[in-house]
Amino acid sequence: MRVKRVDHIAIVVQNLDEALGVYRDRLGMEVAHTETIAEQDVKIGFLPVGDSELELLEPINPESGIGRYLARRGEGLHHICLEVESIEETMAEFKAAGLQLIDERPRQGANGKIAFIHPKSAHGVLIELLQRE
Repeated sequence: MRVKRVDHIAIVVQNLDEALGVYRDRLGMEVAHTETIAEQDVKIGFLPVGDSELELLEPINPESGIGRYLARRGEGLHHICLEVESIEETMAEFKAAGLQLIDERPRQGANGKIAFIHPKSAHGVLIELLQRE
C-alpha cells in the first residue's frame, strides 16, 4: 500500500474569512496560510492539526465544481486527502483494483500532484490523492 498518512480533511465553506474566524478565534487553531487557486476557482485556508491539516475551501465561481457542490449540499465535509509516495503508481494500482478514478492523470494542486477517487468507489467519500512536492 502506498498511502503514507491523512494529509488533510477538506471542508467547503460559504465564506472563508468567517469560517477561519470560527476555527482560529473560537477553536484556537492557527491559520498556516491562505491562498487563491484561480485554476480551481477556490480560496483555501490551511489550519495545521498535528501531522495533518484542515483545509477550508470557498468557491470563487458558483459554476465551478466546488461552487456546485456548495449549492447542492451546503457547507461541510468535502473530501479526505491521502498522501502517497508515487501518485502515478498509486493511481495505476487503484485503477487495477477496480476503483473509479475521476482524474486519468495527476494535476497540479496547492501542495503537489493530485488526483481524485470517485465517491462511488469509496462508500460515498471523495478521496484526494496527493504526492507532495
